Amino acid sequence: MNWKFWNKNKTNTKAKAKKKTKTREWVDAIVFAVIAATLIRTFFIEAYTIPTPSMERSLLVGDFLFVSKLNYGPRTPMTPIAFPFAHHTMPLINTKAYWDGLELGYHRLPSFGEVKKGDVVVFNYPMDADSPLYRPVDKRENYIKRCQGVAGDTLSVVEAQVYVNGKKAPNPPEGQIDYTVNTKSPINPDLLQDLHVSMYEQGMYPTMTKDAYNAIKGFSNVTSITPNVRKPGDPDQVYPTNPNHPVGPPNLMLPGKQHDYKWNVDNYGPIIIPKKGWTVKLDSVTYPLYERCISVYENNKVQVVGKDILINGVKTDSYTFKMNY
Repeated sequence: MNWKFWNKNKTNTKAKAKKKTKTREWVDAIVFAVIAATLIRTFFIEAYTIPTPSMERSLLVGDFLFVSKLNYGPRTPMTPIAFPFAHHTMPLINTKAYWDGLELGYHRLPSFGEVKKGDVVVFNYPMDADSPLYRPVDKRENYIKRCQGVAGDTLSVVEAQVYVNGKKAPNPPEGQIDYTVNTKSPINPDLLQDLHVSMYEQGMYPTMTKDAYNAIKGFSNVTSITPNVRKPGDPDQVYPTNPNHPVGPPNLMLPGKQHDYKWNVDNYGPIIIPKKGWTVKLDSVTYPLYERCISVYENNKVQVVGKDILINGVKTDSYTFKMNY
């Protein structure tokens, strides 16, 4: 005889109460999936899309790739209150996908390695920190480029060739530049397609590899083909001559010979990449190069008062970097 017959109804009632509805099961599954996916994307691996054609033939615009967060150390969230899976802008309504009322500091967890020259890296576009966006670091646009120099290196570009510490940097086998091509008659488009020639800049200049250049140079209807390389001294909108820069070199009346920085994309530098513990003397030559790094990335208040440089209200003529760049 079952002596517990009197609590049979209670047991059935509890079983019914514990049983989840279909809606509850779906909600629990969705919440778990969102939390798991967010943790994986934040600390382990994340998918990115190639946004620009600057690495064509190595990586193509629109390509998807998975990036390991463990190699260089996962970055802890800086804007923790954000809509899941939206980077900085909400789809359709085009509003912020995050709340910047709560911002945490910049921290990275231990890594398996460090960034090395030649690595393809994902980083946040620096100028998104400026007006009109003022985005936090982790909500700036994602860019994908190849690392050319690391902290402590001296980097320069001479006639479109990158130099690191005075030595030519290896060029990617499929690297491309654009050319001006003059012909007696149009080139067969199928030939250009077979040579993987791309057309950027509204189709004005064909962009190609060295092998494609050598092939097209031999076409009977081609009268000339010359690389579009800017001449030294031909100014361009490259840092630090950007007109949006808060203190441009022409307005800077600091000790030392004034430097006009007529650099361009094909002739740039030399410039030393800041390294943790490196002390730079600040004058009219170096201040325009490192002011942004000192103020924006190392979170200091930098001012120029007359011929004096003030960092956090203290007059100084040098600065020691806190981080590697």
